[in-house]
Amino acid sequence: MPVANFLWAVLGVLAGAAIAVQAPINTALGRGLGLPSAAAGFSFFSGAVLLALVSLGFIWWQGESIDLRAPAGWTFFAGGVLGAFYVTVAILLVPKVGAAAVMAFAVTGQLLAGLLIDRIGFMGVAVREISLGRITGAVLLLCGALLIRLT
Repeated sequence: MPVANFLWAVLGVLAGAAIAVQAPINTALGRGLGLPSAAAGFSFFSGAVLLALVSLGFIWWQGESIDLRAPAGWTFFAGGVLGAFYVTVAILLVPKVGAAAVMAFAVTGQLLAGLLIDRIGFMGVAVREISLGRITGAVLLLCGALLIRLT
């Protein structure tokens, strides 16, 4: 495996770990605030502030600007709406089923959606056929998620 591929894999694993750590932190915030959706809102607000600063830094560093007319209008909101749904559901479920089960079901959902996205080429993603190996992997991941939750 080339070094770059290894580094990308490590970065992906770290991002996944961050999501797992984020869920109980947001759950504690929701418990403290008394409202899970408020915790999700503060989580997104703090992330938005950080990303605005990072974006401004890149604009300054690279000397480029953002073309707000280029993307389709609905794409400005779709990712945030989906993220808000995920974060709010995670906040609600972590105290009920545990962080490991929430992460297992989330990863299973990501994989199943990813298979469909690859198959139809959603939003310009390269089309990849659904093979027996991919189906087997998805079934095994679902079995693993169920085992994590039920044992």
